[in-house]
Amino acid sequence: WAIAVHGGAGIDPNLPVERQEQAKQLLTRCIAALRSNVSAIDVVELVVRELETDPLFNSGRGSALTENGTVEMEASIMDGTKRRCGAVSGITTVKNPISLARLVMDKSPHSYLAFSGAEEFARKQGVETVDNEYFVTEDNVGMLKLAKEANSILFDYRVPLIGCAGAAVNDSPLQMNGLPISIYAPETVGCVVVDREGRCAAGTSTGGLMNKMMGRIGDSPLIGAGTYASELCGVSCTGEGEAIIRSTLARDVSAVMEYKGVGLQRRLITSSSIGSTKGSLDSLPCRIKESGLWRCATEDGFMEVAMWE
Repeated sequence: WAIAVHGGAGIDPNLPVERQEQAKQLLTRCIAALRSNVSAIDVVELVVRELETDPLFNSGRGSALTENGTVEMEASIMDGTKRRCGAVSGITTVKNPISLARLVMDKSPHSYLAFSGAEEFARKQGVETVDNEYFVTEDNVGMLKLAKEANSILFDYRVPLIGCAGAAVNDSPLQMNGLPISIYAPETVGCVVVDREGRCAAGTSTGGLMNKMMGRIGDSPLIGAGTYASELCGVSCTGEGEAIIRSTLARDVSAVMEYKGVGLQRRLITSSSIGSTKGSLDSLPCRIKESGLWRCATEDGFMEVAMWE
C-alpha cells in the first residue's frame, strides 16, 4: 500500500515544528487503517475528514470566505476500481463535505450535487450539519478584510493576521494581485491511496478562493480536473483552480500514464498529489515543485513529511 496527503500548494518555509508533528500523527493514524486492510476509498474519506476538521486548512472549518463573508465548500471523491465518483459544491452547513461527496457516489443515482440540492440530500441522509458560522475563523475574517482592501481575490492563502501587518510582509519585493507574495500559501486538502489489494482512490476538499464571488466553483469538485482515480493511479490537485480546470489536469496526468506508460518520476506536475500502483518507485507520490505540505508513506516503511519544498 501507499498513501500521499497534501495540505495545498504554498510557499511558507516556516511552518512550526508542532504542525509538522501533528502531520506525522495524522499519517500514523491513517497507516493503521491501511494495515488493517481498509479499502482505499475508506482511507481517503477518513484522511480528508480529519483535515476538514482542522481550521489550519482551507477545507471544512477554516475554509476561505466568499465576498459576502460566508463559506461555500466543495469536495469530490473517486474510487478507481470501478471509476465511481461523487462530488458536491456550494456546501454551507455540512460539517464534512468529503463524506457528503461519498454519499452522492454511494447513495444517489448521480455523480454531482450542488447548492440547495446537495444540502437537501444531506438532510435526507442524516449527515451532521452546523451553522455556517462554524466554518468562519478569526484569521479568515482578517484575510477577507485584507483582500477587500486590495480589491483582490487571493488564490488560496494562509498567513497569520499578525504577519499581514508586519514589515517583513509589506517589504516583500514579489507581488501578486497587488499583495505581497508572502501571504499566499494555498491549503486545499487532498489524499490519494493505493491499498493492499492494489485499489486506487483519490479525494479533494476545499473552501475555494478568499473573496471569491458567490457561486464560484473551482477544480476540486470536478472529476478529471481536481480529482481523478483509475485502476492505475489516483490524482488530487491544488493550486489555481481556473487553470487546473482549463487543463483538465488530473485526467491528463492519468492519461499520460495510462496511454504512454509514463511513470510518476517522469511526470512532474506543479501542485498535485499522485499515487500509482506501478513499480516500487512509482508507489510514491511524484516530487512536486512548490509542493506545499506533504505527508506520504508506503508499506515498506518509508515515511516523509515535507513542507513547501
